[in-house]
Amino acid sequence: MSDSVLYTVDAGVATVTLNRPDAMNALDTPTKVQLRDTILAAADDPAVRVVVLTGTGRAFCVGQDLKEHIGLLQANDQAALWSTVPDHFAPIALALAEMPKPVIAAINGVAAGAGASMAFACDFRVVADTAGFNLAFTGIALSCDTGISWTLPRLIGHAKALELLYFPRTVPAAESLDLGLATSVVPAADLETAVAELAAKLAAGPTVAYGAVRQSLGYSASHTLAEALVFEAGKMQETGATEDHHNAVESFVAKQKPTFTGR
Repeated sequence: MSDSVLYTVDAGVATVTLNRPDAMNALDTPTKVQLRDTILAAADDPAVRVVVLTGTGRAFCVGQDLKEHIGLLQANDQAALWSTVPDHFAPIALALAEMPKPVIAAINGVAAGAGASMAFACDFRVVADTAGFNLAFTGIALSCDTGISWTLPRLIGHAKALELLYFPRTVPAAESLDLGLATSVVPAADLETAVAELAAKLAAGPTVAYGAVRQSLGYSASHTLAEALVFEAGKMQETGATEDHHNAVESFVAKQKPTFTGR
């Protein structure tokens, strides 16, 4: 097993860490495979109530490993070049965006290309004040991937998304917050603490309800109001059957603070 992706679970918080600091956490094929499989495992693990995605070193993730990519171009290995999008990048984006539990991106450094795309698929982006985003795809004459065509316009609007994708530049943390790319910006020295506090709050919450809310928002983005209402009704029934709902109602009546178990 490669150590290019690290994985820990503690008190309901799963931390997935990209660990290729010398390559700015660029995604070569072994790393993409391990990242995909790790995120899918976290999504399916009932002991995990929130997922944190981050990187080691000075970058969050700079996207595709271009050294590997150049080798595949020179070898004219078309299958390996482009199968990575449906085989790796797409499953990663779907798992981050649709798993039934909250996901936090802890942006410790630059998030570029697919690295930015992965961050945008998360619920929260806690960004170090020294970090930033670069939507680098057209800078190497490629289209965009890893779900950014879906997530980015929903975060900042169609026109601004086009601008940032057409004319890649590093958007610094403060501007990222103003645009809506970042959920919050904290001093770099405080990033770990800020993320830990948010993760602990989410891990102590009603996990099934959180999952239902994020899935409802995702569903409504591509369906009619009438269809969204039907989907909402199903999720209300699903969450209404949980122990957390029943205990929370009893706690409310008793004027006590509820304790959520995620079930």
